[in-house]
Amino acid sequence: MNGEGPSRAANRAPSGGSEAVKPRATGVHTRLPELFSLDGHVALVTGASSGIGRAIATTLAEAGARVVLVARREAELEDARKAIAAIGGQAAILPCDLGNRDALARCADSASRPFGAPDIVVNSAGINIRKPMLELSADDWDRTMRVNLEAPFFLSQRLVPAMIARGWGRIVNIASLQSVRAFANSGAYGASKGGVMQLTRAQAEAWSSKGVNANAIAPGFFATPLTAPVASDPARWQANAAKTFIGRNGELPDLSGTALYLASRASDYVTGQTIFVDGGFSAG
Repeated sequence: MNGEGPSRAANRAPSGGSEAVKPRATGVHTRLPELFSLDGHVALVTGASSGIGRAIATTLAEAGARVVLVARREAELEDARKAIAAIGGQAAILPCDLGNRDALARCADSASRPFGAPDIVVNSAGINIRKPMLELSADDWDRTMRVNLEAPFFLSQRLVPAMIARGWGRIVNIASLQSVRAFANSGAYGASKGGVMQLTRAQAEAWSSKGVNANAIAPGFFATPLTAPVASDPARWQANAAKTFIGRNGELPDLSGTALYLASRASDYVTGQTIFVDGGFSAG
């Protein structure tokens, strides 16, 4: 895959964190359940205490991954862990302020303790400080960049070497409609998410030939704590729905298929891409 030939990274994935699965035979289709199964994999998901991060963590757990849940709020993380356990999944919590570089480094160092080294990393944590551009302070800007853009870079940078050593891994970044569109009072957020889109390409260029694919999901408007200021205004919320081709805003289960696809062997030949899950909003 991506320059390693048909018998190396494209056809290898870890089982139980270390053993390689059987390679695909040329011309023989792997069964769909095998392509999408995450049995034997370990996923780390940031922003996993609520919203998109929690929804994706739950999806990966349902597919068989053992999931490390990362966010600032320990109580909410524990709620997410219990919900995953209730459906038969395995998860552990790792509280961390991703906007603090020292805490981020400690998080990366601790990520392998619950289940072994992660081979799937989902960078979903994000903040949106909603102010007019002229009112954004230096602290507003710095905090946004640290959480939204620097954390996906530094966390992935620390965790990818173990993936490279095994010849397989997945980075899934959460971008945004604002990676390509501008919205009022979200200037720092939009700039950070544009950076996430380009970071994804750079990660793919750097690591795909070593077996680690990097892709991004750009959600449209979903009702989450991050979008509460918009979702709480019925007129604005409906106006956004009307701009989609489908005619509604997103619901968290709409992300499940794309997240599982990008985290699994089904996406072996897909890297450096941003997939918009937005009901057609960005295509209009």
